[in-house]
Amino acid sequence: MFKREILEELGKWKNKQFRKPLVIRGARQVGKTTTINMFSEQFDQYIYLNLEKEEERQLFEQNYPFTDLITNLFIYAGKRRNGGTTLIFIDEIQNSPKAIALLRYFYEEAKDLFIITAGSLLESIMDRKISFPVGRVEYMAIHPCSFKEFLYATNNELLAAEMEKPTVPAFLHNQLTAQFKKYATIGGMPEILKLYANGTDISSLDTVYDSLIYSFSDDVEKYAVSSAQTTYISHIIDHAFALGGTKITFEKFGNSEYRSREMREAFRILEKTMLIRLVYPGISAEIPATPSLTRKPRLHVLDTGFINHTKRLMGELVFNENIGDTHRGIIAEHITGQELLASNFSISNKLNFWVRDKKESSAEVDYILPWQGRLIPIEVKSGSIGKLKSLHQFIDYAPHNIAVRVYQGEYLVQKAKTIAGKEFTLLNLPFYLVHRIEQELNKL
Repeated sequence: MFKREILEELGKWKNKQFRKPLVIRGARQVGKTTTINMFSEQFDQYIYLNLEKEEERQLFEQNYPFTDLITNLFIYAGKRRNGGTTLIFIDEIQNSPKAIALLRYFYEEAKDLFIITAGSLLESIMDRKISFPVGRVEYMAIHPCSFKEFLYATNNELLAAEMEKPTVPAFLHNQLTAQFKKYATIGGMPEILKLYANGTDISSLDTVYDSLIYSFSDDVEKYAVSSAQTTYISHIIDHAFALGGTKITFEKFGNSEYRSREMREAFRILEKTMLIRLVYPGISAEIPATPSLTRKPRLHVLDTGFINHTKRLMGELVFNENIGDTHRGIIAEHITGQELLASNFSISNKLNFWVRDKKESSAEVDYILPWQGRLIPIEVKSGSIGKLKSLHQFIDYAPHNIAVRVYQGEYLVQKAKTIAGKEFTLLNLPFYLVHRIEQELNKL
């Protein structure tokens, strides 16, 4: 089943005693509408409103009391107010600022109704003096499918069920690794997974990736506030997927003549659509994980499959024995970040990495994870412990002694020493267990 994990999270929202209208945030084509339609099966009644449709948008634009709006919504949908639990899903809500403002009244005066909103361009309106009622709504992020969702989507339910166990059986390592390689190859976009699960060959998915990228480009004029900005954002979309997982500079990004100021603003707007993320380094080994915004960010894109498609890496990934051998290890690192994001539905969930704050130092740890008041270093790398030199340096600076290595090997907890002699515990985590990293840290 697609989006099994987000359905479980929505179920928790449904059962809250003090529930607020829920705003779903996520990029285009990650399955927001499909997920809510599936969730609606848990209710007695379902009212779906798409505010791209003029007649449904006008329901919210009339100047009548809120109680009359509620009555009108039920009459329009052919439902009864006393017909049991009712889910109302207001899709593409960015088309009606008035509908956004009315969410506060759903919270204050219609607590019996279950209200969810979403919009493919929702993120791009946040800066345009259109804000959601503070304190009267809550948020949830939807990402491309995680590896566990990939297993469910591709008819590997039995393997997925084994991943739910407190300890994943070691004899399944090779099977899970083989499946993760496929996931790291095609990514987690729902439309791609659906075709792949129905027997479409990987080599035949090129046109689907292209159509998804074109659909992102088609929305550029809606994101931008000027024709010049439209040009800058289009340029980013044209080049971002090929540069996914690498450090970037804003000045002359993608071999252009555009200035840093122009590109920085365009990146900021595009980041709000959740198509890309700018992952900045931190220089501290202690909480909080404050990013250094003056340093080069690493570009994280919506889905690893787009990088593989754009860089023509599909065949290379399939035939390489180790994921880390592909594209200088960038794919292994990027898919790990994608799993870290997909494991958490909070909109405040961020990715950061670490660099040593010292001139002429090249020490860099792929990710840092806040956990129980500590910053846990995560290195995505194969090889012996002695080769994890950057991780050693982080541990020497950190006020704790726990580190994580993500790799293609088997689950293993080791006692080790840094090059400087500090003892630490290294959690060696297979790629397929990244989604439960906090659960595994808790065992330590």
